[in-house]
Amino acid sequence: MRKLFNRKAGLHALLLAAVFHAPTIAYAADLQQDAETRATALVARMSPDEKLAQLLNVAPALPRLGIPAYNWWTESLHGALGPVPTTNFPQPIGLAATFDAPLVQQVAAAIGVEVRALHTLGRQTGHLGKIGTGLDTWSPNINIFRDPRWGRGQETYGEDPHLTAALGVAFIRGMQGPNPDLPDVIATPKHFAVHSGPESTRHAANVDVSAHDLEDTYLPAFRAAIVDAKAGSIMCAYNRVNGQPACASDLLLKTHLRGAWGFKGYVVSDCDAVTDISEHHKYAPDPAAAVAVALKTGTDNECNTKTLGDVPNLPARYREALRRGLIGMDEVDRALVRLFAARYRNGDLAGLPQRAAKPVPLSAIGTAEHQQLALDAATKSMVLLKNDGVLPLKPGLKVAVIGPLGDATRVLRGNYSSTQSAPPISVVNGLRQVLQPAQVTLVPAGASITDGDPVPEAALRTPDGKPGLRAQYFNGKDSKPIVTRIESGLRSQALALKAVADRHKVVWTGYLVAPDSGTYRIGVSGVQGELTVDGKPAVRATSYSKWAEPLQLTEVRLRQGQRYPLRFHAETGGSGVPGLFWKRISTDPDADLAAGTRDADVIVAVVGLTSDLEGEEMAINVEGFSGGDKTSLDLPADQRRLLERAKALGKPLVVVAMNGSAIDLSWAKENAAAILEAWYPGQSGGLAVGNVLTGKADPGGRLPLTFYKSLADLPPFDDYTMRGRTYRYFTGTPVYPFGAGLSYTTFQYTPLHIAPADAAGGAPENGIVVTTEVANTGTRDGDEVAQLYLTPPTFDGAPRHALRGFQRVSLKAGERRQVTFRLAPRDLSFVTADGTRQVMPGQYRVSVGSGQPGSGVAGRDATLVLNRPAVLEK
Repeated sequence: MRKLFNRKAGLHALLLAAVFHAPTIAYAADLQQDAETRATALVARMSPDEKLAQLLNVAPALPRLGIPAYNWWTESLHGALGPVPTTNFPQPIGLAATFDAPLVQQVAAAIGVEVRALHTLGRQTGHLGKIGTGLDTWSPNINIFRDPRWGRGQETYGEDPHLTAALGVAFIRGMQGPNPDLPDVIATPKHFAVHSGPESTRHAANVDVSAHDLEDTYLPAFRAAIVDAKAGSIMCAYNRVNGQPACASDLLLKTHLRGAWGFKGYVVSDCDAVTDISEHHKYAPDPAAAVAVALKTGTDNECNTKTLGDVPNLPARYREALRRGLIGMDEVDRALVRLFAARYRNGDLAGLPQRAAKPVPLSAIGTAEHQQLALDAATKSMVLLKNDGVLPLKPGLKVAVIGPLGDATRVLRGNYSSTQSAPPISVVNGLRQVLQPAQVTLVPAGASITDGDPVPEAALRTPDGKPGLRAQYFNGKDSKPIVTRIESGLRSQALALKAVADRHKVVWTGYLVAPDSGTYRIGVSGVQGELTVDGKPAVRATSYSKWAEPLQLTEVRLRQGQRYPLRFHAETGGSGVPGLFWKRISTDPDADLAAGTRDADVIVAVVGLTSDLEGEEMAINVEGFSGGDKTSLDLPADQRRLLERAKALGKPLVVVAMNGSAIDLSWAKENAAAILEAWYPGQSGGLAVGNVLTGKADPGGRLPLTFYKSLADLPPFDDYTMRGRTYRYFTGTPVYPFGAGLSYTTFQYTPLHIAPADAAGGAPENGIVVTTEVANTGTRDGDEVAQLYLTPPTFDGAPRHALRGFQRVSLKAGERRQVTFRLAPRDLSFVTADGTRQVMPGQYRVSVGSGQPGSGVAGRDATLVLNRPAVLEK
């Protein structure tokens, strides 16, 4: 097969041959039907064995039919993942904090361009079939972040169904482009459905969910993704829902997805979710029965992590299911037609006359426009929670930056993002860019659980003294390198190099050179080899670390300018990503804190978590964290102690928090002069923080989560009942509520005007229009997020109130602007205890303002009376 693909005519000729020598078929003018007709004709020409191999996420090439290899596994949650540096935007929870749907659509469109450019690279290098080369993407994550313990909640748009739905729709439209029938990149909202931890039990857990909570909380965002945004794909979850695995759920895949919502696209499983059906759920007796029940229920494409190691004969389970009559070839064909129709529609396969071939060049990745968009998004994600007047920082002030995350860069990019992006900007460097460098002092912290940043190229030297490391690429078992080049770090560019085979080995050699003498914590991931200090191995890796395995750091004393030899290697087949990490630490942090802040006017403490502590199914078990989930809302112990000692110095303390989930900020609320929530803000996050702290930008973000004081205020983590959770059903007093956020200016609202959507005098039950005017009453330009909440009449299952609209507006000092909300019947509806969605008769309170009603922020209320009950479709 390799010889065939390397012929001069190449893959392009094979594709043309398949198109021009296929049987003559009358194609429909309808794009969806046209693609399905072509896919049906193509599938009919395949042998049974060829068909079964196409059901997995790695679909092998079929040269005789002109079909290139394809891997459905593509990730782009907040930036495209590939072998070259891509643009890293804020983590989705940060994007949610912008409360800016048009911005999220812009971000998704930019990511989509880079995904398409990576596909172009895959075609140029011949590495199609590898992760990150497809024209679909397994994003966005629109699960509801119902509990702050969930490690993957950072990947979502927060706790509110309306906000999640609106931003999910925006992301999908940005990713797929203006015509969902001809998507630029097919979006795959996930994980369908009722999925939000714990990570430790996700492969075997059964979630009992009430009809009320299913319709009220867990399904609205998915419905919007399919019905409104017309996502071309969807990913089913690991867990069971009311007894049935999500990837074999009649309720989810048949009743709702294909039935009520009319979905025509394809369903892909979460990775190994089909395997879980027999191995962990015991819902099917063996692997053949597991693939059969998934396929019959409607799961068209199976992600299997064994494809990462090229494990052979994975289609054998489907072959056995056919032999035993558990499935028929018609069910296989049904799934394949959906999959190949998608590849025609996204342009991976030539044939649709409406789909002109317009490859996106590699130069479209990381453009100046995308870099600026990443900075803009990060800036808009910042949420100012407290300010006693210390912010914005006055000109000329001396600032001491403390905390283990003050100079950190790994924390910026969150999880599910490329390890390569534009040079990341830490908070201390961001402040130095905005202020005079001499105004900003970095105070080194002691060893911390959050330590470990990629070693920059400036601290590495090749054997002949150039910046970076020498990398030698070997194909298969070759003894001579096929490519030798300089890499910026312990990184592999194999998939960007045409000469390097899919199976290969990389050897990195060179030196580590410390910019300053001191104590460093150093570690590696995904490689074997060693770093030598003073003639002895100081950092040694004798086996390959695995994906999400905690970083093992060793304390080493380094001298400025000294060259320390290193040699590491990696081979294909491992799940760990190669990387070299370090952190310079203080051996006497109390003394350094006192000395470093002595001349400072303001102390900026940068604290929080990292995605190495909270994330997906991680092998970590330390105080506060277990398996990727949190077991406490507290900051790590060393950070709590640092904040207390900094407060005792008697100088204004500004707390900058970086985290992907709600943490307990009650101490900071009482003791700090200001609090800025910065999330995991992406490659330019430190500059965004600097711009906001100094007033170059207004902090207009708002919390997409409730920030609680203690886990004792919440139900058990594995209880999916919404009672007592999120701002809609939590009856306690949060530290900071959903929707909260301050500005450097002030706003006022005029009285609300409510009218039927039908100007001719239609009933309000058919929709309303709510209008108000927002005025910037301060002396500075600023951003306001106008939030509309409905408080329904009392009924069994009613929330306290619920977000039903939001708009972010930028207003100059003294400027006024009209803001209009259009609420459809679904926006006016609520869900009864038995799961019926309806517009209920009675009196409603309509509130529009800077936050939730009753929270003391600027806003206006009005009364709405609805008289005609109306039941809505699912």
